[in-house]
Amino acid sequence: MSLNKLTIAAARDALKAGEVTSVEITEACLAEIDAAGALNAFCAKTPEIALAQAKAADARIKAGDAPAMCGIPLGIKDLFCTKGVASQAASRILEGFKPEYESTVTQNLWDAGAVMLGKLSMDEFAMGSSNETACYGPVVSPWKVDDRQLTPGLLGGSAAAVAADLCLAATGTDTGGSIRQPAAFTGIVGIKPTYGRVSRWGVVAFASSLDQAGPMTKSVRDAAIMLGTMASNDAKDSTCADIAVPDFEAALTGDIRGKKIGIPREYRMEGMPAEIEKLWSDGAAMLRDAGAEIVEISLPHTKYALPAYYVIAPAEASSNLARYDGVRYGHRATLSAGEGIVDMYEKTRAEGFGPEVQRRIMIGTYVLSAGFYDAYYNRARRVRALIKQDFDQAFAAGIDSILTPATPSSAFGLGEMKDADPVEMYLNDVFTVTVNLAGLPGISVPVGLDAKGLPMGLQLIGRPWEEGDLLNQALVLEKAAGFAAKPAKWW
Repeated sequence: MSLNKLTIAAARDALKAGEVTSVEITEACLAEIDAAGALNAFCAKTPEIALAQAKAADARIKAGDAPAMCGIPLGIKDLFCTKGVASQAASRILEGFKPEYESTVTQNLWDAGAVMLGKLSMDEFAMGSSNETACYGPVVSPWKVDDRQLTPGLLGGSAAAVAADLCLAATGTDTGGSIRQPAAFTGIVGIKPTYGRVSRWGVVAFASSLDQAGPMTKSVRDAAIMLGTMASNDAKDSTCADIAVPDFEAALTGDIRGKKIGIPREYRMEGMPAEIEKLWSDGAAMLRDAGAEIVEISLPHTKYALPAYYVIAPAEASSNLARYDGVRYGHRATLSAGEGIVDMYEKTRAEGFGPEVQRRIMIGTYVLSAGFYDAYYNRARRVRALIKQDFDQAFAAGIDSILTPATPSSAFGLGEMKDADPVEMYLNDVFTVTVNLAGLPGISVPVGLDAKGLPMGLQLIGRPWEEGDLLNQALVLEKAAGFAAKPAKWW
């Protein structure tokens, strides 16, 4: 096997056994990245940093000081601030921005000996569903059907890089499904932890009450290993919970006998493709065969989740993105004679933000404005509380996790949504946004292929702070599905 195709778990074991070095794995990944320019996954490559970190990791391993992520080459989403390395959130407004500090998540990874291969592209400020709003141009999925270029999903760079074996794993963030949707589209695993499990410090903000970082990996075990390193209590993030980080890998017993898994009737949407329905039924049967009890449940406020999310998220985005004005860093518009500071603000933001980001800023500013704050924003916040209450009641009734589809379809073609009503694009988040609104952990696991040969995933939603239990159930689903498909290499 090519070294870049290793999982985190396999690489960790091989590194500790002295069968391979981090430098060798890193060089294999760097060579694969260079050969995969057609995917446009990496927006910034850092080979010098990677090789220096890999050499340091090899020294630690040789000395017997090797945490689980030591020597593992990773891709880092462009939303994470990395000291001295361009961190642009795929937006022209942050052109040339190189932070003087490291995000808590990436610092945790570097402290554990992980290796940074470079930064990965994404939708601009994580706004979109197809990775077509990035200032770097669209990322292309490694999966292909009839020569059609497909979207790898919102977090396209991370998803494409992991699926194409350009790195062993990647960081992601999830505001309304940005980890789980692309994971399902590309046949990999993605987990969004409980809100507050992972620090948001040093992560460029989209919607602060919804954003949460998590890993994108080749297996459930890898997700458990990487999440254990990413998560920590952090005094720099007031929303980061002061809760001990358990050994998530140790929770992977493969035993789910007696677990109650809910199937929400409200997720059976009108017009749902038969393939998604069958995938969902098959997944429930796999968990039942493993000893779990499958229970139909009701989450009655689900139908209001998407409109509530698309009020709350743009409102928070309009506030968070107000700081980008071209004064201290990033893009600044060129002024004509006689133009002043207000003109500079207007021109800079018009040039720096793409159409989708501008659309969401305007929506957010509108719903927060006088006369509309109560009608829209406060009402959406009340709906959010009811959505969380639905989940709380299900868990209080003994439900351990909830099984749903991850996406309403497999990946669509690049450009197919370009001229469509934006609402059509937003509907891609229909199964995922409830998890963010309620602050719960959710994981997407690849379970099968559709008739076109494209990956499809199922989502498990867990109790707050029970990522270990959730990962264990996901492991059982992963093993039962036996998903091993990889994209045919064309790039």
